Amino acid sequence: MKNFAYTRAGSLSAAAEAASAEGADIIAGGTTMVDLMKIGVRNPDALVDISGLSELEGHEIGADRIRLGALARMSTVADDPDVIAAFPALSESLWKAASPQLRNAATLGGNILQRTRCPYFRDTAYSQCNKRNPGSGCAALDGGETTLHAIFGGSEACVAMYPGDLAATLVAFDATVATRGPGGTRTIPFAELHVLPGDTPEIETVLEPGEIVTAIELPVVPAMRASHYLKARDRESYAFAAASAAVGLEMDGDTVRDVRIGLGGVAAVPWRATAAEDSLRGSPLTEATAREAGRIAFADAQPLEGSAYKIALGADVVAGALLQAKSRMGGE
Repeated sequence: MKNFAYTRAGSLSAAAEAASAEGADIIAGGTTMVDLMKIGVRNPDALVDISGLSELEGHEIGADRIRLGALARMSTVADDPDVIAAFPALSESLWKAASPQLRNAATLGGNILQRTRCPYFRDTAYSQCNKRNPGSGCAALDGGETTLHAIFGGSEACVAMYPGDLAATLVAFDATVATRGPGGTRTIPFAELHVLPGDTPEIETVLEPGEIVTAIELPVVPAMRASHYLKARDRESYAFAAASAAVGLEMDGDTVRDVRIGLGGVAAVPWRATAAEDSLRGSPLTEATAREAGRIAFADAQPLEGSAYKIALGADVVAGALLQAKSRMGGE
């Protein structure tokens, strides 16, 4: 790890200004940043610590909106009884994301901005990584191991997978992200925060230099109460998803009135399965229709040889999450 300058920001405006300098990075909980600095993937000249900005802490469940401060800790939100009752999938996507130690330290803002777990990105012994070293190539596409890679949203330059759990829930439930930068504030639809790799995989979000995520907001909808986050992984604790699904249901008798399906562990960016949602609205939810929705969710997947298993696995995960969500509203 190289030497760097350290600044503890006293205000949000000061943090945005300091972070806009060339070579500067933001740090809060540090669970991703410090990790990447240790392995030489990130080498900032300066770190701007925003962990003391109390206005970015806390979370609130209102009648119409849920507001999550960017500095709210994963464990605090995941363990809140009000969150568990109002929006189970939110709690589950946080609870299943990391070890207790990391959940106690990691912030929501940092979580949604975490970097890929692609081994070729994280191991600097591999020179071929367009995301880490633009223009160098992609070791995964050049005959490398691809079991952890994206089957949606990849390009000829990069097939790295976005690894976060929380993001699958946020993209399914129309979250927005509030930011503050040197130029002022703005609100970004969460579905537009991350960008597909295309020819520039080193650009991962639409955030400008110095722009800081301050909060995450979601409109309250009935489907939140009957929601579930299901995650398939190599081991039960602290492992990234091979495939996951965040779903929510609103039923009118036996008919699906509203359904939300977000996918994790399978795409280059947080991914919403809109075609699968459309297949269920206005129809009964049975094991057969749940499995068909799972099939539709992965119908357009473009796997590599090593990642082809994610199609069948992901379809099963979607079906299982839907049926579990239905059981939470007394359905059979």
